[in-house]
Amino acid sequence: MRQNYRAQRLNAGRADLRRPIPAIAALAMAFVLAISFAHSALAQSTPAPAAPVAAPNPQSAPSAMPSTMAPAPAVQTPAPTAPSAALPEPPPGEPIISNAQLPQDLSPWGMFQDADTLVKIVLVGLAFASLVTWTVWVAKTIELRAARREVRKNLRVLNAAATFAQAHEQLRDGVSPVSLLMQAAGQEIRLSANLRAEGLKERIAWQLERIEMAVSRKISRGTGVLATIGSTAPFVGLFGTVWGIMNSFIGISNSHTTNLAVVAPGIAQALLATALGLVAAIPAVMIYNVLARQTMHYRALLGDASAQVMRLVSRDLDRARMPLTQAAAE
Repeated sequence: MRQNYRAQRLNAGRADLRRPIPAIAALAMAFVLAISFAHSALAQSTPAPAAPVAAPNPQSAPSAMPSTMAPAPAVQTPAPTAPSAALPEPPPGEPIISNAQLPQDLSPWGMFQDADTLVKIVLVGLAFASLVTWTVWVAKTIELRAARREVRKNLRVLNAAATFAQAHEQLRDGVSPVSLLMQAAGQEIRLSANLRAEGLKERIAWQLERIEMAVSRKISRGTGVLATIGSTAPFVGLFGTVWGIMNSFIGISNSHTTNLAVVAPGIAQALLATALGLVAAIPAVMIYNVLARQTMHYRALLGDASAQVMRLVSRDLDRARMPLTQAAAE
């Protein structure tokens, strides 16, 4: 029994020793393969050293050299120099274009000089329109500022006057719009001296309204050109762009090449017309809106002046009727 038990224990121990053997063998095999692959990869990535060139040994040369054979002199060949700015080779079948044939100055003035005649006319017209825009802005701003200042000054006179005669005495000799309103009202009162007073205020109101409209038309003169420039300048610039691009494509057809260096200057000149059209149109629209708001403010001041004139006329008429009313009541 003891011998059988010992034999079973011995067999079991051997079986336990055999179990890790396959795993250890697999790990060892993987390690060997990894080392071999790494060695081969390192050998491929490392460049092979150049074979040394053996210098000629004068002792190994034959001792007896004929006297007629002299050694040939060494010829030194110059090292090739790389081109500093070499142009890319054109595709086969296309002509070679040198730098002298391409425009060198691509500034706005250079593009204007190289542009087509019609494109030049468009550019000059847009530049003139831009100049007109800024001139109108400066002139109308100064005019509107002075006109508003004068109307405010006359409004203070109307507010301080107690009767129409006092205000008319101070403003009848002036040339301002408020003075024109006072002169028109005084003339209508003189013409209606022998008439009834019921329709006097209506006639004065109509006359003042006509004067306000005339002064408003006069003060807004010159702003309509800004609306025209703002609405047409982009289309004029677009016309110049279309014409310039069309000329660029015609140049492509004549030169029989699709090189971008040939087409780019013409397209840049064409796009310059669109850019200048926007430069002329955008400020024109903005300045037109600013001047329109200032003109509306000026018209509002004229309306206040007309209301003050009508207030004085109505007050004087009520004062003229008051004694008759009191007499009738007594």
